[in-house]
Amino acid sequence: MAERTRNVDTKGGLALFDLDQTLVPWDTQLLFCNWVLREEPWRRLYLLVFLPFLPLVHVLGGEGMKRIFLSFLWGMRRERVEELVRGFVARYVPGEFYGELLEEVAREKAKGRLVVLTSASPELYARPIGEALGFDVSYGTRVEFGGRVGLFPDFTRGNNKGAVKVARLEEELGLVAEGGTLVNSAGYSDSKADLPMLELCEEVTAVHLEGSFAALAERRGWRVMRPARPWKDRRGFGWAALRMMCGLWRG
Repeated sequence: MAERTRNVDTKGGLALFDLDQTLVPWDTQLLFCNWVLREEPWRRLYLLVFLPFLPLVHVLGGEGMKRIFLSFLWGMRRERVEELVRGFVARYVPGEFYGELLEEVAREKAKGRLVVLTSASPELYARPIGEALGFDVSYGTRVEFGGRVGLFPDFTRGNNKGAVKVARLEEELGLVAEGGTLVNSAGYSDSKADLPMLELCEEVTAVHLEGSFAALAERRGWRVMRPARPWKDRRGFGWAALRMMCGLWRG
């Protein structure tokens, strides 16, 4: 069993925050890919590897496709990855983040709660983002690689999403739910994939919820936040995402 996070006290309560499209309007995996491709344009060749797998998305699932997508880092030295992460965080944090949600992070800290960033995005940059934003602890998907990144890197204990995300929090923080919920707790997310986490929280804030997630939030009386997005509609988001995937976004 992995060693638990040290020097962490949850007795004052805790606030759990998702990252992508909760604190920031973008998918940070695409944003980081865009950053890397603009720094090393030749890496756009990863598209020759990634695109043929797209028709298999329902077979490979989210975790499989994420491993294949990370082929844009193939062969990169660990030192270079860390250098690019530092530049990425300096460039986009906190500028691209929702100001209203960062105020929520500050308010939760002021209440004495442990503020936790928990994301399905790679921990190699999720943790530095959390540190830059003042989170007490930050977790993401643990990508396995040694001196260099492999073609389709493995994930330690899987994709940090859904039930896996909750298991990681329990493992690291030693959380114990009383009556099905965590005492003095709050959860923030935009996605129904985070329902296992949100259902542990006494207070829930849903961000830009849609579809069945919106209906569920209404039934349960959850608080809803809709900070202004940097695009007009889903087509605008899709076009920006496509440009990020190709390293052509200049935001």
